[in-house]
Parts: sequence; structure tokens; C-alpha cells
Amino acid sequence: MVTSSGAAEVGIDAAMKRPRVKDAACVLFAYHEMGWACMGALLKMGAPIAALFTHRDDPGEGVWWRSCAELAQSREIPVFTPDKIDTGWASRLAAMRPAVLYSFHYRNLLPQEVLDIPPLGAFNLHPSMLPAYRGRAPINWVLVNGERETGVTLHYMVKRADAGDIVAQRAVPIEDDDTALTLYRKLVIVGIELIEEYHPLIVQGRAPRRPQDLSKGGYFGRRRPEDGRIDWNWPARRILNLVRAVAHPYPGAFCFVDGRKLFIWEARLGSESGKLGRPGAMAAFGDNGGIQVAAGEGSLIVTRAQFEDGAEGPARDVLGPEAVELPARAD
Repeated sequence: MVTSSGAAEVGIDAAMKRPRVKDAACVLFAYHEMGWACMGALLKMGAPIAALFTHRDDPGEGVWWRSCAELAQSREIPVFTPDKIDTGWASRLAAMRPAVLYSFHYRNLLPQEVLDIPPLGAFNLHPSMLPAYRGRAPINWVLVNGERETGVTLHYMVKRADAGDIVAQRAVPIEDDDTALTLYRKLVIVGIELIEEYHPLIVQGRAPRRPQDLSKGGYFGRRRPEDGRIDWNWPARRILNLVRAVAHPYPGAFCFVDGRKLFIWEARLGSESGKLGRPGAMAAFGDNGGIQVAAGEGSLIVTRAQFEDGAEGPARDVLGPEAVELPARAD
């Protein structure tokens, strides 16, 4: 006969055998601020990290984020920066015997033979509400496209990018004054929250999983600096979305004035409808150094600008009172 006392003892024994966060070794593929923050969250929970795979910083990229490699080295975690994860690396990874694999803003796809190594699964944090905005640069793309909401998704990794079953996701509203940087920082906070909440469930083998319906989403490719070129024939809202999407620390939205490249770093809507003049023409000088510029529909108040070979400053100071038109894009 099983007594109530015996049942309690069985329950205690089962609980003692349940895997703990401190017992499940992790291998991380992590980079950028999201990688640094989520790695820190795992360390704070006591998760053992067997190794970090990351990227070498490219000084030409304008590095502004904290270093995953430095964080790992401060905790005596082995750091690897291979250009490619191939069969040889897969065997070395298997020898590390990770229970869980995580990818946080790591830029390379991992082969299936690597994803199959950890018995508890391989997981990725993607900064969008999957299946929407799979692929590269989702934070920039949601702003370019004028979305009002995005988020972060924790999902199982499969060979196809951002296509695995969803563990959890959390939405974040996009405000009118958000830039790619401010939105990124909001999403980092949400990424930390998802790891803190779901890593213990992953370790216990109790993580939820919900298949994605890929027909309801879309895949986006990487953005290049040249994709930031402004066409003043566009509606003002579209131009503003581009400016927000690639403002500092990203490469910037730009046009050309007398053959000189002009970056538009900050702007706001003047109006969304009506014709104020030829697209690119300056309609009025505004307060705080702003200049109102006609768009294909409506107008934009440009507040901060910079010629490629000059200093950044208030648009009126950069362009000067003699500048009367920003030519519409000549294709």
C-alpha cells in the first residue's frame, strides 16, 4: 500500500532528480548586445557555459555593443571565432557534451549535424514576431516598412533560418520616435526576460513548442549601406521611416547635393498630405535648426544632417541659407 507519506517521499525524490539549471551545460553562439545580455542572464542563473562561439569585431562596422568574448574570458569560458562551422567543428562540439545550444544574434547558419548534438535542443532568439520578418536585419526592416509592432521570438533551431517551432514570443510596440537603436534596446530587454523565464523549462525538458505557419510570414535579406538612399518623390512618411531605420549607429539615410553625399540623421513629419512644391525643395526654415523639405506627398522637417566630408549638426547650419533644393533621386 502506498501511504500519503510514501507518496510525498516519491514526489520529493522525483523533484530531486529533475534537471537543474546548474547541471545543464550550454554552448553559446552569440554576438552583439543581444548576445552579451542573454549570456549574462544565463550566467546570473548559474548556467554552466562550456564554450562561446562568436565573431571577430570589424572596426569598419562601427562597433558600439559590448563584447561577448570579453565577458566569456572574464569567466574563463573558452572562446572560438571560426569563420565557418564545418564537420570538424561538429565533432569538437560533440566532445563538449552540451545539453543545450543557444544562438543569440550569431550571424551564420549552423549545420544540422551541430543542431542535433544537444539532447535538450538548439534554440535561437530572433528579434521579430515569427513567422514575420524571418531572415536578416528584422529591426531595420520593420521600421522601413512602417510597422507598429514587433517583438522577440525564442524558437527551436532547424536547418532553415528562423523556421523552427516557437517556444515563446513577446510583442513590443513601435513608437513614432523609435529608431533602430532605441527599438533594439527594447528588444534586448525582452530577450533577457524570455531566457530567464524559459531556460529553466528547457533544462527540464518542458519547453513549449508550437509549429510556425511560414505561409503567414515573410523572409527578408540583409540591408546594405546603399539601401539608405532617399528618393524625395516618396511620401514623407516613407522617407521618415527610412531615416529612423538606419540612423546612428547604422549607416544612415542619404541623398546627394551638387555631387556631395548628404546624410539625414534626424527628421520628423511636417505633413503627410498635400504638395508643398517640387520633391526635394526646401519649403521653409523651422525652429531648432530644422528645414522643411517637400516630398512626393507631404513634407519632412530635417533636423540633423551631415555632409560625408563634414561635421554633423543642425540641418540649417549644415546646408546653409543658400541651399534651396535637395534633388530628387536621379536613377
